[in-house]
Amino acid sequence: MGGLRGDAAIVGIAEFAPVRKPDRLWMGLEGYAELARLALDDAGLKLSDVDAMMTGHVAEAGPMFMPGHLAEYLGIESHFSEIVDLGGAASAGAVLRAAVAIEAGMCETALCIFHTLPRPQNPMGGNQRWGRNWGSPMTEFDYPYGAIGQNYAYAIITNRYAHEYGLTDEQRAKVAVDQRTNATVNPKAVFRTPIDIDDVLNSPMIVDPLRMLEIVMPCFGGGAVVVTSKERAKKAKNRPAYIIGGGENTTHLSVTYDPDMTHTPIKAAADRAWAMAGVKPKDIDLASLYDCYTITVLLTLEDTGFCGKGEAGKFVEAHDMTYKGDFPMNTHGGQLSFGQAGIAGGISHITEAYLQMTGRAGDRQLKRCDTVFVHGNGGLMSEQVSLILRGE
Repeated sequence: MGGLRGDAAIVGIAEFAPVRKPDRLWMGLEGYAELARLALDDAGLKLSDVDAMMTGHVAEAGPMFMPGHLAEYLGIESHFSEIVDLGGAASAGAVLRAAVAIEAGMCETALCIFHTLPRPQNPMGGNQRWGRNWGSPMTEFDYPYGAIGQNYAYAIITNRYAHEYGLTDEQRAKVAVDQRTNATVNPKAVFRTPIDIDDVLNSPMIVDPLRMLEIVMPCFGGGAVVVTSKERAKKAKNRPAYIIGGGENTTHLSVTYDPDMTHTPIKAAADRAWAMAGVKPKDIDLASLYDCYTITVLLTLEDTGFCGKGEAGKFVEAHDMTYKGDFPMNTHGGQLSFGQAGIAGGISHITEAYLQMTGRAGDRQLKRCDTVFVHGNGGLMSEQVSLILRGE
């Protein structure tokens, strides 16, 4: 099949350590500027090298002219600007779009930058987040019955999966435990105290059957990724991570309209990425999988092909998913322990992949990390993006 040729590569990253309360770096557009400076310095490039940018919603810009606000503040002349609105999949989607634009000759170096901070109060009033505007199906048919936010939806998905395939609380808990083990050796992680399965099972029930330690804790943070052409990547400071495969799939927003809660849109995105890259799950050195809930990881393992449908519970029991184990996954601690910085949360899966591929992951560094599978999940298991990265 056609697709990416591997002519675009990640060459630099930046990452703020997530925090529960924002400090001065999070306030205003200066956070974006700091992330841009750090990422370009990591890549060995200058701001004048950047000719494209991908970002999420910039709080100061409101709902309009977001690329213009960011370009003006940073001093960028952008030939390809994109607002990527895929929730937790936005960061992976941004990197995918950057690679596509570079290979199409639209630009040479793209800055993918996401930053989550408190939104200023809307002087016009109202809130359209999650479709809270009159006429949307969620507003008319979900919200009146208390179906608001993500916790209820992922609990419904968990219960449906358990009904169809069987799933124990202990199996879900092991996902959180292994990722916390990874976080204990990541100085940037918010949650670094070791936990065991009993700790997870004894944590407060939030929405049956999901407990507190199975659910991400919102934080503030940000990250940036520099994607450039193969020619420029050869001159970068660090080892390039070439983007050799990608796939995207969106089928719904509300769980009410989910075509099948146990067979997710992840599969179509992952299948396209595998086929494009010409590699298989057995070739992967690190799985960097979006983990807003423990059930998200289990469904992603299945629908990306790391195990068969209905086998994820047994798969996590059979494998050590820590940086020391036979199936390294989310070696930074995942968002469950590293911290989820809103729309910027998913970028940590990309920055961790690049740290591992360039041998800079510190005490959690893998002995070998040449090929990485990254997956981003947005909405209510609805917006999906897969990436496959390979080092030289």
